Amino acid sequence: MQRGVVTPDGVRLHLDDGGGPGLPILFQHGLCGDAGQTREAVPPDPRWRRLTLEMRGHGRSEAGDPSRFSIAAFADDLARLIETLDLGPLVLGGISMGAAIALRLAVRRPDLLTGLVLARPAWVIDPAPANMAPNAEVGALLAALPPEEAKAHFLAGATAERLRREAPDNLASLQGFFAREPLDVTAALLQAISADGPGVTREEVAALDLPVLVIGHKRDEVHPLAHAEALARLIPGARLVQITPKASDKAAYVSDFHQALGAFLEGFLP
Repeated sequence: MQRGVVTPDGVRLHLDDGGGPGLPILFQHGLCGDAGQTREAVPPDPRWRRLTLEMRGHGRSEAGDPSRFSIAAFADDLARLIETLDLGPLVLGGISMGAAIALRLAVRRPDLLTGLVLARPAWVIDPAPANMAPNAEVGALLAALPPEEAKAHFLAGATAERLRREAPDNLASLQGFFAREPLDVTAALLQAISADGPGVTREEVAALDLPVLVIGHKRDEVHPLAHAEALARLIPGARLVQITPKASDKAAYVSDFHQALGAFLEGFLP
């Protein structure tokens, strides 16, 4: 089921709705991703209904003003969706940037959530973490050079060489950004979000009082396992599940993700 919502500043956002009578689960994609990422991550089960709001400049959503590209603005759009469609309180989660958005909303609007899933987090608390530097590098190259020249420059550099050895899945994702249209939107997103953060404090995160699942894995330089471990330590009662790295075995990664998320979601069924 496909629907659209319009923000107060006139940006049309696409809501990807799995449909069905199951328990609504709002699950958000990562930076420069789309609902295809969450369709893969959420286990198919008629007992729950996956929804994903594609953020500004992502998927089928309009971009609007690039100055509005921020985790805070994305979280506000998500809160407005939940209220407008009367979806809450519900389980909210996401991958990478989606996890940062979900974390911010859990702190700012705890009334909208019953549970929280932070999968492959790229942030703990601080803005512009070092692990986001590869995304920022690609964004800066796309803003300065034609796409093929930008890609060649990146692949010849130290970042790409390190990722070839240590995190080939990250490198594959970064390479894809050089062909992601519109290129100016991709460049703006990569630079703005890489320099951003969830905008919450350690004290606020440590005060969260709801069931939390944190998912992480090794062989991922953009989403370090250490970030998942840090969040699991910081949030009272959070459960950390370490899964097979995507770079090692994609099928096992998806299977492990489904198992971890499905077991967590079962706890919210009537």
